[in-house]
Amino acid sequence: MPVPADAAPRPVDPARTQVWWWGLPERVDPADAALLGPAEEARLRRFGSERAAASFARSRAAARRALGTLLGVPAAEVVLGRAECPGCGDPGHGPPRLVHPAAPLAISLSRTAGRGLLAVRAGARVGVDVEAVRAVRGEALARTALTPDERAAVLRVPPGPGRDRMLLRAWTRKEAVVKAVGTGLTGAPNRLETQVARPGPVVVAHRHGAADTVWSVADLDLGEGYVAAVATEGTAGDPAVDIHPRTHRDEDPS
Repeated sequence: MPVPADAAPRPVDPARTQVWWWGLPERVDPADAALLGPAEEARLRRFGSERAAASFARSRAAARRALGTLLGVPAAEVVLGRAECPGCGDPGHGPPRLVHPAAPLAISLSRTAGRGLLAVRAGARVGVDVEAVRAVRGEALARTALTPDERAAVLRVPPGPGRDRMLLRAWTRKEAVVKAVGTGLTGAPNRLETQVARPGPVVVAHRHGAADTVWSVADLDLGEGYVAAVATEGTAGDPAVDIHPRTHRDEDPS
C-alpha cells in the first residue's frame, strides 16, 4: 500500500487512552482483506487455518477503521508498520506503529478467541492485552510467571474459574506493560509485580536493562468471558480510558 500524501490528522487528546474492541469472524471478510498492506497480505496467505487468517485480517482492518475515525481520515489511508525491537533493533518483530498519517501516536494490538483489541495514546507509550477466560495450568504458570506475592494470592483462591480469572488478570497486566515497552515477556516475567489481588488500576514498575519505568495498569471490561488490561506510561492514579465497542461495519469518515 503506497503512503498517501501528507494530511493534517485530527488532534488526539493526550490526557486519555482510547481503546477499541471488536468480535472476530470465522472466515476472512473481503472488506477486511482490502485494507491490508503488502506485508500483511503475504502474512495472511501463510496462515494455516481460515479462522486464524480471519482474526488477523479483521484486527488489522478494524485498527485502521478505528484510527481513521479517531484522526478523521479514510481507513484506506491509514498505514501500519512496525517499530524496531527495543531489545535487538530488528524491525521484523518490533511493536506496531502508525506510519501514516504522521501523528505522535503509540498503538498496541492484541487478540484472543473471539476478541480483538486496540489501544491508542498520544505522546506516551501504551500496551494492551486480552485473554479469553479458560482453564489454565495454574500451578505451572504460577511457578514460571508470577512473583512470590502474586503466587501466594492466586493459590489462596480455590482451583476453578475464580483462580483462572486471577491468573489471567496477572498475565494480561504483565503483557500490557511489556508490549508497551516493546520487548514482550522475555527474561523474567516473575519479577514484574502486578498486585493481582487488587482491583485496577495499579502501578507497575518495570526494568529493561538499566532503565526503570513506571506504568499505570487498568483492567478493561470487554464483556463476560474476557480479561484485559491496558498499561500507560508515566501515569499516576486512575488512568483516563475511553472504551469504544466497534464492529467492522462502522463507516469510515470519507
